[in-house]
Amino acid sequence: MAASAKPKREKVRDTGQFSLPAFRPVQLATLVDSVPSGARWLHEIKYDGYRLELAVGGGEARAYTRSGLDWSEKFAAIAADAAKLKVGSALIDGEAVVADQNGRSSFQALQGALKGAPASIEYYAFDLLELDGEDLTGLPLTERKARLRRIIPTRGTRLHYSDHIEGSGEKLLHSFCDAGLEGVISKQATGRYIGSRSGGWLKTKCIKRQEFVVVGWTPSDKSRAFRSLMLGVHENGELRYAGKVGTGFSLDEIQRLMETMKPLEQNVATVKAPRADARGAHWLRPKLVAEIAFTEMTNDGTLRHPSYLGLREDKKPEAVVLETEAHVEAVAEPATSSIAISNRERVVFPESNITKGQLADYYAAVAGVMLPWIGSRPISLVRCPQGRAKKCFFQKHDAGSFGDMVKHLGIREKDGHEEPYLYLDTADGLLTCVQMGTIEFHGWGARIEDVEKADRLVFDLDPDEGLDFEAVRTAAFHFRDILKSIGLATFPMVTGGKGVHVIAPLTPQAEWPEVKDFAHRLAQAVAQSDPEHFTAALPKAQRKGRIFIDYLRNQRGATAVMPYSVRARPGAPVAAPITWKEMESIDKPSHFGIGSAAELVRRARFKTLSGWGRASQVLPDL
Repeated sequence: MAASAKPKREKVRDTGQFSLPAFRPVQLATLVDSVPSGARWLHEIKYDGYRLELAVGGGEARAYTRSGLDWSEKFAAIAADAAKLKVGSALIDGEAVVADQNGRSSFQALQGALKGAPASIEYYAFDLLELDGEDLTGLPLTERKARLRRIIPTRGTRLHYSDHIEGSGEKLLHSFCDAGLEGVISKQATGRYIGSRSGGWLKTKCIKRQEFVVVGWTPSDKSRAFRSLMLGVHENGELRYAGKVGTGFSLDEIQRLMETMKPLEQNVATVKAPRADARGAHWLRPKLVAEIAFTEMTNDGTLRHPSYLGLREDKKPEAVVLETEAHVEAVAEPATSSIAISNRERVVFPESNITKGQLADYYAAVAGVMLPWIGSRPISLVRCPQGRAKKCFFQKHDAGSFGDMVKHLGIREKDGHEEPYLYLDTADGLLTCVQMGTIEFHGWGARIEDVEKADRLVFDLDPDEGLDFEAVRTAAFHFRDILKSIGLATFPMVTGGKGVHVIAPLTPQAEWPEVKDFAHRLAQAVAQSDPEHFTAALPKAQRKGRIFIDYLRNQRGATAVMPYSVRARPGAPVAAPITWKEMESIDKPSHFGIGSAAELVRRARFKTLSGWGRASQVLPDL
């Protein structure tokens, strides 16, 4: 591991003056075919466990999954040790693991520990996002890790600092593979922390393994309950057959799986499978996700030599897609995007002569601050291939015309069938959409890891024609105060249109019927308490002279314009986060435009918007 001086201990702080940090989207690693070379890369062990973000503050701690679910009860011992850290507050990224008898982290051992011996679970911290109220994500990785090292005790705790080496990554991978470890994570030494898949973190595996959806099981002619599990994976937004797995099960796990699968059985085939494989199959509703190791994928798309490792509760079946290796040279370069933009001189905004090239340059510039909000979230696009003055249309599904950079997520509709919704998690995905004529990006109020649980409330304050922005400003503060009175912290965003969004982030817990009902009742209550200025009525005839509280963004499948999205309006205005202090004096909802890219990035990365859009809170009783 990297040689370093004895860590300097941080001084003890008054924990009472710091609040608990909110969850932040985690940085994700891209799978590559070999370890990147060069001194600008740090290399760490790839742990075989559950990704956890630890929030510490005010003498308590919480543990969040990679999708923001609160799993503090599952990892109570780790959270208890984190609460004892000598810090005012901290937000730590790391992995919860259990070591087997050979000292290797084992996902199967972790699964067993969660069921019976949680005290054996350890936590390896590898990044520090916040410390004592200071946002560290803009600092180089080496500096973040140096601060992290100083706050993690060296003994007497389940928390450990995850060390690294500089350079020699390929040699490290070989030694890890020989030792039976999972692989190597390579990170740019000077890289900022970006809550998306940016190319700054890469992963190289010793053996192929990933999640698959359990779509059925085949019976055994011996004593055990099943012979094999039938597997599926999403491709182009549809669930397809990926083969069977019949090894890796203990007797206890077989019994547990049978009990878990029984209520999920259905009479119709979950996927189309070869007749020989489907003979005698017990089909299941696609609700379970299993971690599977395998040697390769055959030409017909099924697994060769698969082995079962355990069920994953931190990933939803809708988000399970086949992970393929990228060439390391293609993703390890520092460039923001490799997408070629054609027809750069085409005028997209005729009233201001703004071109497609300028629009693409804007999105390339803001990708790093936009992706944490739009990434890994079902999206809808406003596409204007011939410019905003010509025909524009909404698009939320795709049959593959966007290529590999824009992903598909199969989401079940009301009638039971799945539709391929769009999502992206890289700058290349963002620029691919722009190349295809996209101007606006709108997103669901939930992430792909669990589309049924909302991670925010959005109230769109939409003024009637003739009302000036002063009325909207006053309404926004009024709405903020009402939400604050029931325990919800909120953040404003000018939409680039006529109004303002008042946004209340949520820890993903409440499902859509509850969220929609809450939003509807709150909008009605506000409108009834001040009918002269507000209305929650849908007919436009009833909105005259008032501000419509658009609560309909808070239902399954509804979208709202995303932070930093350009609007298909004259002058190319931008939806932009602002502070409540700035709300007092900002001149109009279209204050920012695509010419503001550098300013928007600077605001997001430094203190202006520190903590914007993040709060640890759930729906209160209303």
